[in-house]
Amino acid sequence: MERRVVITGLGVVAPNGITVNDFLEAIKTGKSGIKFDQQLADLNFSCQVSGKPEISEEKKRDYFSELELRNFNSTGILYGVIAGLDAWKDAGLEPSASENPDWESGTIFGTGTSGIDKFRESIYKIDDLQTRKLGSTAVSQTMNSGISAYLGGKLGLGNQVTTNSSACTTGTESLLMAFDRIKSGKAKRILAGSTSDSGPYIWAGFDAIKVCNFKSNNSPEAASRPMSETAAGFVPGSGAGAFVVEDLESALARNAKIYCEILGGNVNSGGQRGDGSMTAPNSIAVQKCVKDAILESGIEAKEIDYINGHLTATSKDAMEIENLTKALNREGKDFPYINSLKSLVGHCLSGSGSVESVATVLQLYHQFLAPNVNCEDLKPEIESLISKKSIPTEMLSADLNIAMKVSFGFGDVNGCVIFKKY
Repeated sequence: MERRVVITGLGVVAPNGITVNDFLEAIKTGKSGIKFDQQLADLNFSCQVSGKPEISEEKKRDYFSELELRNFNSTGILYGVIAGLDAWKDAGLEPSASENPDWESGTIFGTGTSGIDKFRESIYKIDDLQTRKLGSTAVSQTMNSGISAYLGGKLGLGNQVTTNSSACTTGTESLLMAFDRIKSGKAKRILAGSTSDSGPYIWAGFDAIKVCNFKSNNSPEAASRPMSETAAGFVPGSGAGAFVVEDLESALARNAKIYCEILGGNVNSGGQRGDGSMTAPNSIAVQKCVKDAILESGIEAKEIDYINGHLTATSKDAMEIENLTKALNREGKDFPYINSLKSLVGHCLSGSGSVESVATVLQLYHQFLAPNVNCEDLKPEIESLISKKSIPTEMLSADLNIAMKVSFGFGDVNGCVIFKKY
């Protein structure tokens, strides 16, 4: 039997919204979550703006017990647990109430790092001979699989519980790993997603290699400028996105809300060959990733109505557009609509693929296109490839049937997932 796979729940913790409804309103209206970051200024960062979700102490206590919050400072796990539990609730599901776990449900929830602030605290305490003062959760906060372990425990998940990690492609990859597991009949539902730590100890390396925008410290909301001629590097961000990915038969049996269907996708690597490197994509691999995703999804390139790009506001934006025109064999006025969420939230790193996929699914479900903010001065190289009409700078109502999300990460890794209106 050919299993169909759908999304029945969403959760998001983003710099411009920490509930799905707030996030939806923010992307419709072009509300930015990028602000001046005093901590980065105090540490003499070149880039002194960031996109960071604001979580109140009261909000934390809706998801964690007082005991869990003692000595807890892992922002990545915090964001991921909130987004994951919200997605589970949005899907109309409850945590397993029996002594046995839910054997048919699991989680594949990715991250780039875990508990970077806890690591820093650990180093100082160890150097000060205070190892025993680290607390009982130091290991669970700093192990990479901490996020999936927390979610697995809170929900009582008995299927696969694991964490993937593929730089900025992590979130897109987690969706496809969940899709594959359900398609093969090994699970009925998987909580998929990804998260990222926030703060200077994550962002310092990017500031050091000068890929962040240092020219807009006095105008935070204008700092992230994907596809713009005045783009000057990405703005560091953080957050998490989550999805309940489910077998269609299971979703229908429990009368679940269905956001969209996942048709398929692909992940690959350019092997850091050709024009690929640790920090640059191999164009041939990018094009192959998109072509193979379309092939697996059983559609034709001409059917794609909308693309959510990776588009980081760096010099690689024009290359990404060129690769997409070649992969789809569509250019000029024939090119689909495209936008980049990074103009509103910055680059959420390992959380980016999932936060941006939530935005993609919401646009498909609610039939609109979010505006490309800060893109009034389109790069000439991009304008020579595709029509300006493909890059809306105001929100548009649109008849969308098939949407594509692409992600590209450090290490020359690529991901592409294709969604269809249900």
